[in-house]
Amino acid sequence: MTEPDRFDELVRTRDSAGEAAMLDELAASLAARRRWHGLFDTRIIQARIAIGLPPVGAPGDVPLAVRDAFDERSLAACREAGWPLIDDRQIAAGWMYLRAAADPAEVSARLSAIARPLLASAHDESEADRVLEEILGVVLWDAIDPALGIEIVLATQGTCNAITTFEQAVSRLPAIRQRPAAGVLVAWLHDEIRASLAADVESRGIPVPAPTTLGGLLAAFGSADVGLHVDVSHLQSVLRIARVCDDEPTVRRSYELADYASRLPTDLVYPGEPPFENVGEASRLFYGSQLGIDVDHAVRFFRSAAATAEPEAGSLPHDVLVLMLARLGRPAEALHAALARPRDERGMPSPLQTAAALPALVDLAAASGEWNLLRRACRDRGDEITFAATLVAERQKSQGNCGPQGLQVPHGADR
Repeated sequence: MTEPDRFDELVRTRDSAGEAAMLDELAASLAARRRWHGLFDTRIIQARIAIGLPPVGAPGDVPLAVRDAFDERSLAACREAGWPLIDDRQIAAGWMYLRAAADPAEVSARLSAIARPLLASAHDESEADRVLEEILGVVLWDAIDPALGIEIVLATQGTCNAITTFEQAVSRLPAIRQRPAAGVLVAWLHDEIRASLAADVESRGIPVPAPTTLGGLLAAFGSADVGLHVDVSHLQSVLRIARVCDDEPTVRRSYELADYASRLPTDLVYPGEPPFENVGEASRLFYGSQLGIDVDHAVRFFRSAAATAEPEAGSLPHDVLVLMLARLGRPAEALHAALARPRDERGMPSPLQTAAALPALVDLAAASGEWNLLRRACRDRGDEITFAATLVAERQKSQGNCGPQGLQVPHGADR
């Protein structure tokens, strides 16, 4: 049907069946021609008419119940236009409609299904770059799926850009949102070093252990120099980023990365921030303790680091101790350590605080039963908010309604 014929057909349908039928016919025609923006506009006209508004113009004063009905229709129109645009790989345009109308998990799944084939095989390079760039804008910068975003950056731009992108886009998120993306970085660097070490072992005529784990490869070197197989700044950055992670596979990979880092010549590594001045060895203790390795040594090390930290080190030495003790299942010690933290006069939170990676004080009190200890600290520091939260949490716990992680409040008393 030609364009003039379509206009004439709209007139005929209006005259024979009415305006509602005309708009239905127009919507069907636009959908068939994949004109999704036009379809959205048509649905909005239908929604306005349904609640008694003119087809265009300002809505004016509309009763709340009527506006709710209009909003419901508008969101449906967003989904009707947005999902086909995503399927057509017009990601930015589709996201414009879906931002407020779709389940983020479903958006993530759809975009992952588009991105992964593009990363895995050859396609029109310019078109693939456009699609992946638009996907990045959604999953990374709008935080729908940071892990997928980091995976795309690693595959298309390399480790250095992925670390920079993580720092810019992901590190601002809560720890629970950071962890999957950090795990992607750890796994990527772990595989890179493992492959390079395996090739090095084989070139030296040393039997390659099976299975080819990073730990096994390091053991195969014995006391020999393992050599440098990665950019040291990348290694140390990933070891720092991984501190938010608490899942066993990522912690184990991080421990093996730290083990490798601790065997590098001192003139090749950079000093880190306290208590990770020796990044490799301190990271080895931090991650190893969570795997049951050298636990007592790790606790002594980080206790000493916190006790001797200079004021300019900020709160990180104390925060690392609190985090490690909590992950070791020692909530009473973690609570004591948290309450012993000095106040940071500069008002600068550590990365662990910024990411909400530290356990809430109320959760530590609930897990340890140290309610009175926390309440005394609240009184001393004028923190009636956390004090009140402990009263609620203790009652809920006694009734079986609240355990650790059951009630989140600000870290009030530890400031």
